Amino acid sequence: MYKSKALLYSVLPILLFVLMQGLPIDASAANSTYSKYVNSARGYQLNYPSIMEVDDSMQQIRTLIHDDQTQIEIYYDNFFNTVHNANTYINYSNNFIANKKDHLVEYNKTTKVADKKVHILKWHRNKLTKVENDKNYYFSAEIIKNNHEVFTIFIKSAQPIYNEMDIVKSFKILKPTGNVAAMPSPLFKQTASNSKQLSEETKAVLQQYFSNDSTLTWGIFEPSAPGTMTKLNQIEERVNHEFSFLIRYSDLDEQVPVQEFMNAYNEGKILELTLQTSHSELDDSSIFYDILNGKYDGYLHQYAKNIKEFGHPVLFRLNNEMNGDWCVYSSYYFSKDTDLYKEVWKYIHRIFEGEEIDNVLWVWNPNHDSMPGFAWNHAVLYYPGDEYVDIVGLTAYNTGTYYPGEKWTDFYTLYQSLYNEYAALSEKPLMLTEFGSNSVGGDKVQWINNMFSHIGKFSRIKVAIWWSGTDWDSTGNPARIYRLDETEAVLDAFKLNLQK
Repeated sequence: MYKSKALLYSVLPILLFVLMQGLPIDASAANSTYSKYVNSARGYQLNYPSIMEVDDSMQQIRTLIHDDQTQIEIYYDNFFNTVHNANTYINYSNNFIANKKDHLVEYNKTTKVADKKVHILKWHRNKLTKVENDKNYYFSAEIIKNNHEVFTIFIKSAQPIYNEMDIVKSFKILKPTGNVAAMPSPLFKQTASNSKQLSEETKAVLQQYFSNDSTLTWGIFEPSAPGTMTKLNQIEERVNHEFSFLIRYSDLDEQVPVQEFMNAYNEGKILELTLQTSHSELDDSSIFYDILNGKYDGYLHQYAKNIKEFGHPVLFRLNNEMNGDWCVYSSYYFSKDTDLYKEVWKYIHRIFEGEEIDNVLWVWNPNHDSMPGFAWNHAVLYYPGDEYVDIVGLTAYNTGTYYPGEKWTDFYTLYQSLYNEYAALSEKPLMLTEFGSNSVGGDKVQWINNMFSHIGKFSRIKVAIWWSGTDWDSTGNPARIYRLDETEAVLDAFKLNLQK
């Protein structure tokens, strides 16, 4: 990668005047203020304002060109042998504009640039009061190389954008040469042990279950626990094993159920508390904007206070599987802007810090597959930063074959590449925050045996939580039966393998 600069000093006074006045930069005013960026491996080049810096450390996913006010992101997608093509990519990527109350479209059209079909979209939204230097002006251009390959230029700025078409018109497709650089390793670094204020009990949990020499510990999601522990206790007795971790889901319709937390604590369980910033029935199309405008401040402060009142260690998993479009907090609904997810995470983190919460370990947990599987929706782009995350969670299910297009996948196939990817990316502890196997489409007992025979090879995984529930189809029929107590044979398989 290289860039060549041709900056004429005669235009510097003009640029300085514009910057001092806080006005948007119109790069078309002086072509000499551009530099050229060339990505040989991906096969393209474009011009960008010379005052910006280039960061192509994650060029496997994107190249980032930025200054304090504006950032330009360039993505490449190849949909060969996938369900997508260039047109479906363009249409699906921009579905967020259906939310007209928040996204104000300035233009949305298809044009041609250098004989290539280009879709261009320009929009903005209101400034968010809780985001410093909020970049609320947007532009994207999808440049179609062929039916399978698309380049995307995504621009966002704290000020109105005027030079978007100059950048698009400078874009040239080249013959790719060389290899795309590998991702930085590690990308997620372990923060210093003294960088967070944790209670002694929480430090002990981190040391016991998530240190380098910790062995694998099992947890479970049982739908009625920890509200009532009866069913869970029956499963534990049947498999002759006490699970150390439980999942408790919550949303914006309820506060922290402290008594349920005490039920778990009194039986020696640690909770993986999963807060999904959504409602069961209300319209959530503006949820991130509402949170970042302070609408939920009272709720979030009380939520933090209730966790503090509980007083014992909690794994706090915020907005999991965010790279899946089934989640209302996916960037798919919010201008394709993964930074908004990170802003919500950091904002809630600051609220917890303000309430002096010292009994929470933060778990960041994308889905194993990004859906949609587009570069701008890559899981890594949702990572909020090392100082905001304690544990990295992995989630992949054998969903079975109930729905068309699904296939039966054994544990090792599901997790080998996923584990290798995140073991290279992260210095932080890894865990399986939830996983399981359907019984529709294959032999669930055999799947469990395969899982136990291979999970020990993934030594960085310190905790594994089986999701013992059922996903139902739209007519109320069981579609994905992950229950551990589905049959006696399934329970026997789990019991026998735990005893080995």
